[in-house]
Amino acid sequence: MINFDEELKKYKPSLEVDQAEEAIQRNDLRDVIDIVEEMMKEFRSDPKGFKQF
Repeated sequence: MINFDEELKKYKPSLEVDQAEEAIQRNDLRDVIDIVEEMMKEFRSDPKGFKQF
């Protein structure tokens, strides 16, 4: 049977929208758009020297 008092002790509220936005914006991981933009810059600067994958 569920012990509601124990479950309430474990409860952690979710982030508010503002806090969630800040946490997401602080994320330093590069996404696909960043990688594509970097590849396009390389291609535009030297199309013949562009690395093919």
